[in-house]
Amino acid sequence: MKLVVTGALGHIGSRLLQSFQPDQLQEVVIVDNFHTQRYCSLYNLPPEINYRLVEADVTDPDFNLLPLLDKNTIVVHLAAITNAPASFQIQEEVERVNFRGTQSVAEACLRARARLIFVSTTSVYGVSDGVVTEECSDEELKPQSPYAESKLAAERSLQKMGSERGLRFVTFRFGTIYGTSIGMRFHTAVNKFIWQACFGEPLTVWRTALDQQRPYLDLTDAIRAIQHALTQNLFDNRIYNVVTDNLTVRQITETIRREIPDLEIRLVDSAIMNQLSYIVDRSRIESKGFTFRGSLADATRDTVTLFRPFAMRRGAQ
Repeated sequence: MKLVVTGALGHIGSRLLQSFQPDQLQEVVIVDNFHTQRYCSLYNLPPEINYRLVEADVTDPDFNLLPLLDKNTIVVHLAAITNAPASFQIQEEVERVNFRGTQSVAEACLRARARLIFVSTTSVYGVSDGVVTEECSDEELKPQSPYAESKLAAERSLQKMGSERGLRFVTFRFGTIYGTSIGMRFHTAVNKFIWQACFGEPLTVWRTALDQQRPYLDLTDAIRAIQHALTQNLFDNRIYNVVTDNLTVRQITETIRREIPDLEIRLVDSAIMNQLSYIVDRSRIESKGFTFRGSLADATRDTVTLFRPFAMRRGAQ
């Protein structure tokens, strides 16, 4: 089996590249445009794995993904713009990369009869209440950012390509990622909070959001879910929620405080903070034999350890 990973040098991809066993794959093709210059994601890759690097942008009309694929190939499509707050300022770019880029990758998969793992987001649920599942109707899905809208549009496009043209794929709706990797980013809630705490910056939290629940995903579980799809041939054209925990901001900050005792939180009021608290159900993927093993406490400790000299000044042990 051959694997092609788009956006392979990012937060998720850089950890995925380190997870393969020597006899698992014939070849791993790394596709990345180096837009974020994460050259460090190529450091110390397992020498037993046959890696190939292709510097390319999947949205570039001059780039042809098809020659890299065949019927024994699986594509893990991670290439995306993932910063939801910033997506409001670059809506056209987000649509181009997240929606049209996914369509381009899916078209190549169709022509080569390759299989596709598409990483979407639980942000497609948007303004929800109570427990949400993959069975939510189109009317119940209310994405609140151009980022989430582009992911939902890509999901629907894949569903159509699967039902009408025979594309084989699986869609994973990942919760907000936390945890370490060599290509990690710090724009999402948990990682951003840990960064701020380690460097003595106050954590600014909307007062109304303190006890609202949101879905989060340990990066370890994210990688294990992708590996589960590979080993179990989970290409049934269905959507799966992948969520380690549904957590409140209070639970997250209290976990960080156990590592950084002098953590400072500033509660602010916001007129636009009107989302309801919701829980994302994960039972569908669990029914496929997948078990979640991630831990916010362990991931927090690992991340703080990366900044140990700075964290010690904040009271960390």
